[in-house]
Amino acid sequence: MRRSKALLGVLLVLATISESPWAAAASSSYCKQMGSTTFRPHSVTITEFGAVGDGVTLNTKAFQNAIFYLHSFADKGGAQLFVPAGKWLTGSFSLISHLTLSLDKDAEIIGSMDSFDWPVIDPLPSYGRGRELPGGRHQSLIHGSNLTDVIISGDNGTIDGQGIVWWDWFQNHTLNYTRPHLIELMYSTEVVISNLTLKNSPFWAIHPVYCSQVLVQNVTILAPLDSPNTDGIDPDSSTNVCIEDCYISTGDDLIVIKSGWDEYGISFAYPSSNISIRRIAGETKSGAGIAFGSEMSGGISEVEAEGIHLFNSLHGIRLKTSPGRGGYVRNIYISDVTMTGVKIAIRITGQYGEHPDDKYDENALPLINRITIKDIVGVNISIAGLLEGIRGDNFSSICLSNVFLDVTADPPWQCSYIQGYSNLVSPESCEPLRDVPNGTSVCYAANHLRPHLSDADRLAGSGFVKLASL
Repeated sequence: MRRSKALLGVLLVLATISESPWAAAASSSYCKQMGSTTFRPHSVTITEFGAVGDGVTLNTKAFQNAIFYLHSFADKGGAQLFVPAGKWLTGSFSLISHLTLSLDKDAEIIGSMDSFDWPVIDPLPSYGRGRELPGGRHQSLIHGSNLTDVIISGDNGTIDGQGIVWWDWFQNHTLNYTRPHLIELMYSTEVVISNLTLKNSPFWAIHPVYCSQVLVQNVTILAPLDSPNTDGIDPDSSTNVCIEDCYISTGDDLIVIKSGWDEYGISFAYPSSNISIRRIAGETKSGAGIAFGSEMSGGISEVEAEGIHLFNSLHGIRLKTSPGRGGYVRNIYISDVTMTGVKIAIRITGQYGEHPDDKYDENALPLINRITIKDIVGVNISIAGLLEGIRGDNFSSICLSNVFLDVTADPPWQCSYIQGYSNLVSPESCEPLRDVPNGTSVCYAANHLRPHLSDADRLAGSGFVKLASL
C-alpha cells in the first residue's frame, strides 16, 4: 500500500509538470503569430449610422450600412466598427475583410427574437443539408464568407443570441430550417475572436468552417446546461486553429472538432488539422469537454489539447463516429486534464448513428488510430471509460498513460473492438489496452509521430506498469 501511495504521489506531480512536445512547437509558430492588436487607421461608431442602444430598436440596417461604408477602407489599412455601451438589438449581419468589430466592456449585441431577421442560406457542402433539418439553415448572427484579416474583440463586451426562443422552437418541432450559430465564418483566414462573453447561442456559439489561421482567446461562452446542442467552439474543416484561455459552460460539447458529414464530407474532403487547445475550463450537462465528430468524414488529425479542467459534466473526452462516416481521426494528443464530478471520463463511440440521408455508404468505415491520452487525474468519476469501436474496423493505437481516476463503477472500463496500450493507469485499463508489442512504448508523441518514453515510463524503469499489481 505504501508503494502504491508513493507512486500515486509521483503520478500527480508528473501530471502537473509534464508538457506536450507539440504544444511548445505550436505555441511558437502560428498561435503566436495571431493576435487582436492590429491597428486600424479608420474607425467609426455604430451610432453614426443611426443605431440606438436601448435594447428595443432593431439596428440591423445600421450594422449593415456601417460595414458597407467601411468596405472602402479595406485597401487602406482596414477599419474598425466600434460598439459603445448599450444594448444593441440586431438581426444577422455580415462582416468584411480587414475589419475589427470592437465592443465596449458595457456593450451588448443582442440577437433579434424574430426568425425573419435571420436569413436562410444554403447548407454547407460538406453536410449536404442543414444539420438538424433538410434544406437550408438560418444565417448566424455575425457572419462572414471568403474574408481575410477579421477581428471580433472587445473589453469583455457581450454578444447575446437570446437563444431561448430557438430552443423552444426546436424542442416543439416548429422550425423549418436548422438553427443559426452565434458567430460563423466560412472560407476565411486570419480570424481572431477574443476578449468577449458569448451568451445564449441559438445553436453552436463559434463555428469557423473551411477556415485557416483562427485564434479564439480569452472568451467566455455561457448557455443554460439544459439548452439543446449549444456547443461552445466547433472548428469544422479548418486548419491552424488555436483555442486558448476560455471558460465554457453550455448544454453540449465545450469544444468539438468536425469535418463534414458522411458522403458529403467524404466528397468535399476538407480536413481539420493542426489544432491547439490550451487552458480550457468548464462544464456541460449532456456533452463532453473535448470532443471529435461525430461529423468527421473529411478527416481530423494533428490535434493537441492540454491544460483542461472539467467539472460536473457528462463526458470528459469523447470521440464519436459511425459506419458510413469514412474519414479518419488520428494523431491526437491530449494531456494535463483534471476532472471533477464527470460521469464518463473517456468515451469512444463507434455506433453514434445520425446520417444526413439514406445515400451514405455503410461500408465507408472510419479510420481511428494514434490517440494518446496522458496525465489525467479525476475524482468523483462514475465510469473510467467506454471504448467501443466497430466490428471489423478496430480502432488502433489507443494509448493511455499516467491516468489516475477515482471511479465508482465496477467494472471501471468497458472496451470492444479497440487495440492499444496503457501505462500507469488506475483503475487498471481493459484487456485490449494491456499488451505492448516488443516491450516498448508506441504512444503517439505528437512531435512528428516519433514514439517516445514519457517521464513516467523512465521513472518506472522499463516497459508498461500495471499499477494494480503494486
